[in-house]
Amino acid sequence: MWGTYSQDVTPTPENTSPPQPTDSSPTVTPVYPSTAQITPTDLLAPTIAPTVTVVAGTPQPTIIYISQSGDWLQAVAQHFGVEVSEIGSDASNLPTTGLLNPGTYLVIPNRLANVETTPSTHIIPDSEVIFSATSVGFDYATYIQMKGGKLSTYRDPYGSIISTGAEDIQRMAFGSSISPRILLALVQWYTGWVYGPPKPGVNDTYPLGYTDATGATYTKLYQQMRLMVRDLLAGYYGWRGGTLTELTFPDGSKLRLAPGLNAGTVALEYLFAQKLNYSDWLRAIDPNSGFPALFSSMFGNPWDRANGFDIFPPDLTQPTFTLPFEVGAIWNLTGGPHPAWEQESAWAALDFAPAMAPPGGCSSSNAWVVAVTGGTIVRSDAGYVVLDLDGDGYEQTGWDVLYLHIATKDRNPVGTVVKAGDRIGHPSCEGGVATGTHVHIARKYNGEWVDAGDPLPFVMSGWTAHAGDAPYKGTLTNGNQTVTANQAVSRSTIIIRKPDE
Repeated sequence: MWGTYSQDVTPTPENTSPPQPTDSSPTVTPVYPSTAQITPTDLLAPTIAPTVTVVAGTPQPTIIYISQSGDWLQAVAQHFGVEVSEIGSDASNLPTTGLLNPGTYLVIPNRLANVETTPSTHIIPDSEVIFSATSVGFDYATYIQMKGGKLSTYRDPYGSIISTGAEDIQRMAFGSSISPRILLALVQWYTGWVYGPPKPGVNDTYPLGYTDATGATYTKLYQQMRLMVRDLLAGYYGWRGGTLTELTFPDGSKLRLAPGLNAGTVALEYLFAQKLNYSDWLRAIDPNSGFPALFSSMFGNPWDRANGFDIFPPDLTQPTFTLPFEVGAIWNLTGGPHPAWEQESAWAALDFAPAMAPPGGCSSSNAWVVAVTGGTIVRSDAGYVVLDLDGDGYEQTGWDVLYLHIATKDRNPVGTVVKAGDRIGHPSCEGGVATGTHVHIARKYNGEWVDAGDPLPFVMSGWTAHAGDAPYKGTLTNGNQTVTANQAVSRSTIIIRKPDE
């Protein structure tokens, strides 16, 4: 279960008598980082069905790998250090493009047989790291007040307002689409501010410990959480996309990630590897005595909530979308696939600018951004609009479309029901950082940002997005037509929605 790692650095947590449980306080009190002492009560890690089986052979053994939700062939090949062409299956319809259905058996050369890897245990489900359906109904504000820690009275300057601890959690969860439970557990892990006395030595200016080269920009809790979330996003989406295959610890040592891990586990392992060297890192990720045990003590067994729930169900396809502007209007593709929110998230977004917008300028625009399909607006504030396609009122479930940089003027409010082509609002520079008037549009499914390129491309009015070799590069193609993304608008960036699109 714990992979191949040196026995001389295997954590051996001290045995302590379990504290008596109460209705108001968890039964686990972690001491971070190197002396974690947790005695879980009924917090045993779940039994994970093995997803990797070594089949003996000469000279090269093979592995039978059972695909997980969100897997696609290119990423799986990167995880196992093989070429896509080397992956076989007894499935008659193994897709060479798109997502693999969960539970697909793959036969893969065992190239990592003699490579030291991280533990192979899954320590948290994907759905407990991202802001998914398992978070629906969780009242984080009430939870914070009930626990009565420092976070319940914390105040944080945010622009021209003073934000509460609960508002910091809310803003971060909805913006980055990271679970409020994982945010609260990490705040507790680092600071002790959610319940009980604060941990000694916590610096109120840099409470999560991000002090190196951050200057005065990332001070106080919300800005510190931004840096923490960037690490989570880098781990989660780096693994999902196949670009992350090893961890680098602060001392410069490297370790290959076990190929059968899930994205949620890699997100936490990557996060802790940014600050902890190997032995302390092992203690932090230990399911029975590290952060996973703390998480379970605070919120119950995450595997129970995730039972039977896949982020990406079998045979998932995108609904039919139109381009996000009106028929006949001249727009420009100014950004190919690039990060949806923070710079480490999935390359889920595309940028479009109206033709009349001056290059590099943030002027008001009379152009209209429109609904790509029917749905209900579930968020509308501070430059963004979120369109919920399944109409249940939760952007943690099903398909959702984020529109960013939508002007306050004429922006549709929460609760507005729209159909494809209905007006949403005007493009602008409002909300986040913008170098010119435009709209930034991205998709989520069950709370996870979906890459605009492979494996499930963003398709609007028959135009298919393709990622470039760097963020913001890339193209839209429709048959033999190609539009190339570029902030310096030109004839090659123009795209016009036709009446039949």
